Amino acid sequence: MSNNTHTPLRFTTQQAFASRLTLATLTGRPIRISQIRPSSLHNPGLAPHEISLLRLLEAVTNGSAIEISYTGTILEYRPGLITGSAPGSGASGGVIHHEISATCARGVSYFLIPLCLLAPFSKAPVNVLFTGPGVITSATPAGDISADSVRTAILPLFAKFGISNSIELRILRRSNPGPRGKGGAGEVQLVFGHQVRLPKTLHLLNPGRVKRIRGVAYCTGVPASNNARMIEAARGILNPMTGDTYIFSDVSSAPYIPSRDQSTPNGKTKTGIGFGLSLVAESSTGCLYSADTVSPSSGGVPPEDLGQQCAYQLLQSVSAGGTISSVAAPSVLTLMAMGSEDVGRVQIGKDVIGSEQIIGLARDMRMFGLSGWGFRESTGQENEVVISVVGRGVGNVGRKIA
Repeated sequence: MSNNTHTPLRFTTQQAFASRLTLATLTGRPIRISQIRPSSLHNPGLAPHEISLLRLLEAVTNGSAIEISYTGTILEYRPGLITGSAPGSGASGGVIHHEISATCARGVSYFLIPLCLLAPFSKAPVNVLFTGPGVITSATPAGDISADSVRTAILPLFAKFGISNSIELRILRRSNPGPRGKGGAGEVQLVFGHQVRLPKTLHLLNPGRVKRIRGVAYCTGVPASNNARMIEAARGILNPMTGDTYIFSDVSSAPYIPSRDQSTPNGKTKTGIGFGLSLVAESSTGCLYSADTVSPSSGGVPPEDLGQQCAYQLLQSVSAGGTISSVAAPSVLTLMAMGSEDVGRVQIGKDVIGSEQIIGLARDMRMFGLSGWGFRESTGQENEVVISVVGRGVGNVGRKIA
């Protein structure tokens, strides 16, 4: 059970906000984050998506305490026990309904990835339905991956830790970023019913060779020909690499939200209009590499350019080397640190491990009391290193005492 008597760990700025809250919830350590956008003239303090993430953590835990200063620039978070969608924890019919406001500019993957990391250590299965005018299922200019990439490039990696049953991510209504990149009015449901005491120790050292490429081309509120043009442009680059390339096409109508025009208070307007492409390459050893592109909310980018851009991004992700991509590395390394007290090893490209996000994650893990990482050069691959991570052995406290 979480020990909230500890002195809060102190952090500054909003960098790695979701990652630090996730680590705090997994380890049961309270944290205090200060200097959250203190110099912003128009929007100081916590952003709408950060407040929404705090509400989500409060919904899937029991006993969490959240204190926010008057200006919103200081946050103190004391985590509780991860209960998931247990009866009496705020779930209605076994489902937690989480509504995202229209001012949110982050994709739904910003909420899905932390939730997926918490779900295996929950006391009960997790079933969360994301609704509201702010749900964006596509990739975003802020760097969030699409919900399709979470489903095809991140969730399958949980099977390597022995977490594979009753896991489903449903995209019930698609949406792209709305005007000025905010809002989308999509709908996504995450069902995570496999809870474990401890994740299995991971040994992933052979990246193999890419054997197949899959993808999803999607469009909302625009002609279906945009999908065909993106697919043709992407296949023109990827077909010479592998013959097993298949990209699905998903066409849907644009969602409606209440109109803000005072002259028509009961009217509705379309939002989330656009198109995008998600690609995933799978190697012979089960390693996954992904890429995402999406049309800007202002328009002006032809589908052919997006298709080619996504294909080149996928090739760049594969050429970075290693057994896990940059988008999946934080999740994999976090699960390795929360596993049994054994040494797990994974091979990662130097460009991935040298990124600001991964270096910051390693520093944060040490502050939360998790083990440091060991490094050694990979044999036969100059641009890759082997990382050794010793599990902390805490795992699912709720399952232990239940």
